[in-house]
Amino acid sequence: ELTTLLAAGPLEPYDAYQMVSQISSAMAAAHREGLAHLRLNPNAVLRASTGQWRIRGLAVNAALRGVSSATPQRTDTEAIGALLYAALTQRWPYESDAYGLSGLPKDIGLIAPDQVRAGVHRGLSELSMRALVNDGATASRHESPCTTPEELVKAIGEMPRIRPPEPAFTAPPEYQHTTYQQGSYGRQTARPGAPQPVPTPPPPLQSRTGKALKWAVSALLIAALGLGSWQLADALMDQGSKNDEPKPTQTNDGNDKSPKKPPSGKPIAISGAHDFDPFGPDGSEKPSDIGKVYDDSTATYWQTDYYLSSDFGRLKSGVGVILDLGKVQQVGQVKVTFVGDTSVELRSASADAGSEPTSFDAYTKVAEGTGTTVELKPGKSVKSRYLLVWLTKLPIQADDGKWRGRMADIKVTS
Repeated sequence: ELTTLLAAGPLEPYDAYQMVSQISSAMAAAHREGLAHLRLNPNAVLRASTGQWRIRGLAVNAALRGVSSATPQRTDTEAIGALLYAALTQRWPYESDAYGLSGLPKDIGLIAPDQVRAGVHRGLSELSMRALVNDGATASRHESPCTTPEELVKAIGEMPRIRPPEPAFTAPPEYQHTTYQQGSYGRQTARPGAPQPVPTPPPPLQSRTGKALKWAVSALLIAALGLGSWQLADALMDQGSKNDEPKPTQTNDGNDKSPKKPPSGKPIAISGAHDFDPFGPDGSEKPSDIGKVYDDSTATYWQTDYYLSSDFGRLKSGVGVILDLGKVQQVGQVKVTFVGDTSVELRSASADAGSEPTSFDAYTKVAEGTGTTVELKPGKSVKSRYLLVWLTKLPIQADDGKWRGRMADIKVTS
């Protein structure tokens, strides 16, 4: 629960940004379906171990307590503003204490989060004030108030995206010498408490004999290094001359008679593509833009519908694009470019398929990955005409604050 998280302190800016973005998008979708929460507070907001934020008690908590509102959208929007305010300051934005949080001091009114606590993100502070409309009177100094979750989602999309903090560098553990390196290998271990003899270092070679011995050893080392270098160079030159000699399967004019491997990395043209949504209600998703995935431009993209979470709102396992290579070909790699980190699988139909399979089970997974540019390389030889690029996890898009996949480009090579 958010209540438990705030007991330890305010949230980091990235966590607060993710919370308000995901909660706003979810409530905007709920209101489009005619559902309101009306009791949105820190007890009703949960963070999963994956970092996703969830809402519980939608429409149910208010109904059980007989709560209603003449302006349900504004009520839920102000509640989101209060949640963000609490996440940034660890204070409840009203005079009364609530949910384990202290309220604001009496008789000073509502002040911005960046005036309550030092180091608060300025953009998030302004956003919370725009949502806390207080019966229509905004406390924001510059921007107009947000009175609906949709307006709040739009305001979030216009903000510069807040990126996660860089991971802290952890120094490696101090290198420990082994007993052999420490010179104690083979020695008898002393009993605890027993006095240990102090080793006496050998006397330095300071006599004339010692100095002469040192010079002799140095000369021998230099001579050995020089001899070794000469022998190594001679061996390399001899090896190079052997490599230049014609091999039994090679003629002197350079015509190689040995069996040749098929060339790899050659581009394979995509002759056609279409969207594939076997688990959706109508079996199709944005078909008009499908040509943008192989138009040799990353400025355009095909996108999915929007969902309430990265796992398609738990409505289905994924959605994808089927590629037609024109004929059965050897596939070495499929490179996919996305807008936002996306999890994706590469699936292939059997080379014996006479026509394009229409069932998801007819495509076998051969590679997977996550990122904005994903290189899907099958672990074994794949020959197929029909490939399925299958999206399994979606990112939240910065411009509209919604979970959706955007596929900008696909390249297939042998």
